[in-house]
Amino acid sequence: MIDNQTYTLVDNQSGEMAFKLYRFESLRHFDQIQRLNHYSIIWIQSGNGIAMIDTEKYAYSADQIFTCAPYQPFMFQADIRTQGVVISFHPNFFCIHKHHTEIACDGVLFNNIYQSPYLVINKSENEKLGWIVSEIEKDIQQNHLAISESVLSYLKLILINCSRIKKNNYPEIQLDETQDQEKFIVQRLKEFIETKFKALHSPKEYADLLNISPNALSKVVKTACNKTPSALIAERIIIEAKRELYLTDKSVEEIASELGYEDTFYFSRFFKKHTNISPSIYRKTVGYNRAASL
Repeated sequence: MIDNQTYTLVDNQSGEMAFKLYRFESLRHFDQIQRLNHYSIIWIQSGNGIAMIDTEKYAYSADQIFTCAPYQPFMFQADIRTQGVVISFHPNFFCIHKHHTEIACDGVLFNNIYQSPYLVINKSENEKLGWIVSEIEKDIQQNHLAISESVLSYLKLILINCSRIKKNNYPEIQLDETQDQEKFIVQRLKEFIETKFKALHSPKEYADLLNISPNALSKVVKTACNKTPSALIAERIIIEAKRELYLTDKSVEEIASELGYEDTFYFSRFFKKHTNISPSIYRKTVGYNRAASL
């Protein structure tokens, strides 16, 4: 069950990784695009370089934590030697959707289409997270009774602390205070996407709701989110599709229909375009509702 060399917990049923923690001296193994079937928390403790998450580039440096959801593409290119910690966990070990009320990291740390995929920690936060990481290492090394439950508790602490840090340090919309109209437009767009993404799929439809031109909407969204309106809409649809594939036993055809796609084949191509895998492979590798008993 446990590989003490890499601080790994293995799922007894599938034989696959459930949880893994390791310290790295180099990010060389992440220098090509990664599409992993688990959640990744990458804590940069020293060094700097460029991180690419999805299609966006971000400068990274010490005391930054990057978070990536299953099959979200990412890679790191170091300018100088980079050291830190990686924490990985499969959705079957901890389901962020099922525990959203308790942990509230879904839409904050993961599946957050409006903010940057990282947070910055201060000295006291660094020490607190460092202590939790050390306790996980000790527990796995000593192989105590109920080790999975113990590690799961520590993982929850990490997610709770990181969610609080990101909520406190990252404003809802990062625009200049004088740009009240633009801020209002982006906020209204977010509200419309959340309530209408199953029915409305094109930027023009949202621009019409906001009574502005598609070009004007694109400029405002690019400034606020560094993305296009099309990307925001597509990402929100994909997030919902993933949740349905993971949490329910609905067929791909049913999910496609609920998301406003009459053509299941077209929906599957859309899903694969944005995730690089088919809906059926996503369900097979990420799992359907096997975390229900946690």
